[in-house]
Amino acid sequence: MDSQDTGARALHLLQTVFGYPAFRGQQAEIVEHVGNGGDALVLMPTGGGKSLCYQIPAMLRDGVGVVISPLIALMQDQVDALAEVGVRAAFLNSTQTYEEAARIERLVRTGQIDLVYIAPERLMTQRCFDLLQDSPIALFAIDEAHCVSQWGHDFRPEYIKLSVLHEQFPNVPRIALTATADQQTRAEIAHRLQLEDAMQFVSSFDRPNIRYQIVEKANGRKQLLDFITAEHGGDSGIVYCLSRKKVEETAEFLNENGIRAMAYHAGMEHAKRASNQARFLREENIVMVATIAFGMGIDKPDVRFVAHLDLPKSIEGYYQETGRAGRDGMPASAWMAYGLQDVVLQRRMIDESEADENFKRVLGTKLDAMLGLCETLSCRRVRLLDYFGEQASPCGNCDTCLIPPVSFDGTVPVQKLLSAIYRVDQRFAAGHVIDVLRGMESERIKTWHHDSLSVFGIGADRSEQEWRAILRQVIALGLVTVDHEQFSSLKLTDAARPVLKGGQKVQLRQYQKPVKQKRAAAAPKGYVETDLTPQEQAIFDKLRWWRVETARAHSVPAYVIFVDATLREIAKAQPTSLDQMRGISGVGEKKLASYGDEIVELISAMQ
Repeated sequence: MDSQDTGARALHLLQTVFGYPAFRGQQAEIVEHVGNGGDALVLMPTGGGKSLCYQIPAMLRDGVGVVISPLIALMQDQVDALAEVGVRAAFLNSTQTYEEAARIERLVRTGQIDLVYIAPERLMTQRCFDLLQDSPIALFAIDEAHCVSQWGHDFRPEYIKLSVLHEQFPNVPRIALTATADQQTRAEIAHRLQLEDAMQFVSSFDRPNIRYQIVEKANGRKQLLDFITAEHGGDSGIVYCLSRKKVEETAEFLNENGIRAMAYHAGMEHAKRASNQARFLREENIVMVATIAFGMGIDKPDVRFVAHLDLPKSIEGYYQETGRAGRDGMPASAWMAYGLQDVVLQRRMIDESEADENFKRVLGTKLDAMLGLCETLSCRRVRLLDYFGEQASPCGNCDTCLIPPVSFDGTVPVQKLLSAIYRVDQRFAAGHVIDVLRGMESERIKTWHHDSLSVFGIGADRSEQEWRAILRQVIALGLVTVDHEQFSSLKLTDAARPVLKGGQKVQLRQYQKPVKQKRAAAAPKGYVETDLTPQEQAIFDKLRWWRVETARAHSVPAYVIFVDATLREIAKAQPTSLDQMRGISGVGEKKLASYGDEIVELISAMQ
């Protein structure tokens, strides 16, 4: 296939089918490379348009594009979204009857569809291999490719077996795609999928529309409520918690305080979990409180915030989860409440895991990088992008840029803390050590005669919260560890020695007492576009209500009909004919034929 011809045909499909005027970033290069039969490994941030990188090549090439995806619960929505733009797509998974599966298999064998989505477990069955051997295959797309990596945050053992595709179908191009992978994970993806010779396309990991904010945890649930009320009243959002119990308690707390919230975790009945996910995707102004079991593959573009009430295990996990906010490119927030207990808990989970020592060491390194992001005195975005090997300048859109933290020479208080840990024989947990520092005359301290130590009361000038903040940073710096086999006792590391002896200075973040966020004065209710005139805003609001009703009638999420960005363009253009609608981003020929007349009539009635 001539590359120039491939590029022209690809652009034609992009414009007429998907309704976009031009490719973004590396999309055109990826589509042309795979369309001409090349293998590719694609790293592109959430919302960057990964799906088009395999959907269009599958339509360009003869045969059926096979998409391997772990997201069984979302396959129906993916297929529905493609049907809305006129792409012939189907899926094969365990939710179907034998007859339904047989019908789809006939379409695959005869090449009557463009794309088929298959879960990796099903792909590995003999029946599926026989199907693929008998069918014209355009390409294999391995979505969420980080699942193949044991170092990644979403490891799926069945993904390792996908190297068989290269062995069984050596002439079929393969494209592996993920939004999150550091250098180590990237190398493992290429090795395990036998894509060492594939072209690698690495887009910028930056999501400039997301504002990163990490706050000192005091009362996490109350801080979360204040954050949502002040900045995101009436918005859709996701709140991540570490445990199932905390998920349910937080969802209940938000509902009691007037915020529509639902729970999602692996311990729930499947039907209830699926129902909550469907509501979140199809309705607006809902907050999903979830464990990390929720989110991968969620395409809802208008999630305005992602909040963490517990510390993620790694920067990859944090980036993947926060990336679910603002997929439409509009302003969004990534908010986290973080405290000493988070650090202790994550360390304990690593120590108590059944992994080998090498794997624990890798987990510890990843946690250290996450702690570094939390404790940084500089731009969070710079730190985040640096983890993925990307250089950046201070963003001006994170909390450390907007309100720079105060740093101070913390050598003396750190020396006091380390001395106290040493003087109590490295046998006591944080609370006891801090009580000794502050000179608290408790029964426990008297029993151990710790009130007679030279360090007793030498830290009375600081509050318990200040000492906890210092201890958290000292653990993050690797000067102190927590021994979970001995009642979470604090122990000094070799790195503490030069600090204790005065040979090394320590710079710390100044403790900031949590301040309740104030609701912005005259904060608009619901969704208001700041760049629209009153007339355009009225049209936009009307279009959004029309979209809700249309989506309900079609049993699809609202964004499958049109995303907000497209409705905004329509509101600005105010087309009074189908020709005037053609060319608006997101309006392809099928959607123009399906909805054009209704929209033109709606706008005409408002003029």
